[in-house]
Amino acid sequence: MKKVLFATTALIATAGMAAADIKLSGYGRFGLDYNSGNDGAPANTTTVGTVSDAPETSITSRLRLQVDMSTETDGGVGFNARVRMQSESRDNNPGLSAGNDGDNGFNGARFGVTYGGLTVNVGNIIGAVENAPGLYTTGTRSAGTGIDGMGFKSVAIKGGSFDAYTSDGMGANGIEALYSVGGFTGHISYSEARDTYTDNGSGTGSAVLATTGEDRTGVMVTYSFADYYVTAAAQSSSTAANDVQFVAAGGDFGAFGARIAYGSTDAADSITLEGNMDIGAASNLLVWVNDADYTLTTDANDGTSFGINYQYDLGGGATLVAGYVDGADDSEQFQAGVYFSF
Repeated sequence: MKKVLFATTALIATAGMAAADIKLSGYGRFGLDYNSGNDGAPANTTTVGTVSDAPETSITSRLRLQVDMSTETDGGVGFNARVRMQSESRDNNPGLSAGNDGDNGFNGARFGVTYGGLTVNVGNIIGAVENAPGLYTTGTRSAGTGIDGMGFKSVAIKGGSFDAYTSDGMGANGIEALYSVGGFTGHISYSEARDTYTDNGSGTGSAVLATTGEDRTGVMVTYSFADYYVTAAAQSSSTAANDVQFVAAGGDFGAFGARIAYGSTDAADSITLEGNMDIGAASNLLVWVNDADYTLTTDANDGTSFGINYQYDLGGGATLVAGYVDGADDSEQFQAGVYFSF
């Protein structure tokens, strides 16, 4: 599917700089969401002791504005930064916006330096595992199923947490390096969270360690050739529950595409198979199935999930999207709506 971006560019003359660019882009999405798993389930805690219920049927929506700033020295070294602002509603909870407090403020910034095939980022980093091809569905507008991903149950990594660029928070505040040459891409990332302390109650102002900050090191390597790719990624963490391993392969075969992905954590081993097909010049149908083997077999997500995603390109950056997911936890979810980029 073609993605059309309309950019607003400001040229700023500076000493020793060729030019500076400011680009605005983003997307909007809205549609109907049905989720059987919300039947009587609490959606979010609004105040202490008060819980609201999520309706089975509601409107899911998001409006995102992205600002990319870049400049390049006369020597060819590039500098860039990115921030996002977004407003989001899901399960009838309109407070899911950047900053997590509904104020529609900017998220954490990512800063980058580029030279040749090398990129170094700091701040709200991408994350090596997050950047692995084949982690998410192929070519869908949400990178999952339906309008908003529907829980991204197609992702082969179950349990654990890995560093990723976040649109509604400050991010990992880490550092990463990416290098690409020919069909090869390598990616290394690192983050370290702060220790937290609490008052020991002695009245002397002394503090005791409450939690030790987690550090994470991620690595990803990918090789692409023609319309095919193979990739492997891993994250090592000071918290064993967040150790992650991931491998995937996929490609296009004319009007058809396929992907296989495997993920392993302390919580579960999981495998995803995916196939997609172009229907005419404007439509695509994608089907995936995931099998998750959890260490604790009592986990509600242990078992098989599958999903279907349909997209129709309306032109001008707009796409009609519909999707269905049947989860291993016996929940069913359906979405239909429109996605448009700008």
